[in-house]
Amino acid sequence: MAQTKLNNGVMMPLQGYGVFQITDLEQCEQAVVEALHTGYRLLDTAATYGNEAAVGRGIQRSGVAREDIFISSKVWIQDAGYDKTMASFAKTLANLQTDYLDLYLIHMPYGDYQGSWRAMEDLYEAGKIKAIGVCNFEADRLLDLILSNRIVPAIDQMEMHPFTQQKALRHILDQYGIKLMAWAPFAEGHNNLFTQPILKAIGDQYGKTPAQVVLRWLLQSDVIAIPKSVHAERMAQNFAINDFQLTAADLIQIATLDTERPLILQIRAVSEVFRLHGITFDQ
Repeated sequence: MAQTKLNNGVMMPLQGYGVFQITDLEQCEQAVVEALHTGYRLLDTAATYGNEAAVGRGIQRSGVAREDIFISSKVWIQDAGYDKTMASFAKTLANLQTDYLDLYLIHMPYGDYQGSWRAMEDLYEAGKIKAIGVCNFEADRLLDLILSNRIVPAIDQMEMHPFTQQKALRHILDQYGIKLMAWAPFAEGHNNLFTQPILKAIGDQYGKTPAQVVLRWLLQSDVIAIPKSVHAERMAQNFAINDFQLTAADLIQIATLDTERPLILQIRAVSEVFRLHGITFDQ
């Protein structure tokens, strides 16, 4: 499996499996087993998903050794701050039935994320986490975090797909050696991604689906992807992207799809700040 080297030297799989919105815990547990049996070795969850314990059970059932699995989770806004992050991290370890994490992320750039980062730096230096990073941090918040602390994030997990290609942010990430991790690589179906003419035409050349073209594009861009599916056959299809190569001409065509704006999460919107803090926004 293709891997990428993080800015602290840790190797991380480029092909991962995400469990966002899998709220049926038995289904989540079984999906993790099937993902690991398919060949995935990167699993991405979060405290706020409510399914960390199911992921942990799935790992135990899979028979795959813990040291062969790269596990990522996240601390939520309501657990921001040094002490709360320490407590949330301990709960995450218990849920996942492990004594360390491969990657721990601040989920949102809200609340006392500076305090969370200091806790994560201490956990990292204590050997409890192999790499630390952030999620949904645009360039200004990311730079503020970097310039205010001693450890540079290894990862920024962002909305990333053909319609939101994060070109401006990637210039900043490259300066600091930070890898981009793509959530919603299929844009949650926005803009009819699964039938999009350019992606379909490219896929037809190789006998691949638009979804496989997207995942191959991310792989060739050195972007970590975490597609979600609860269907074993779709998991296998998403994983089968190592037997073809996109050409420079293909990549140029995909670049034309960029809208240069997020389609799913407007992280700067006032309504989103209220919503993510659990407050009803009344316009």
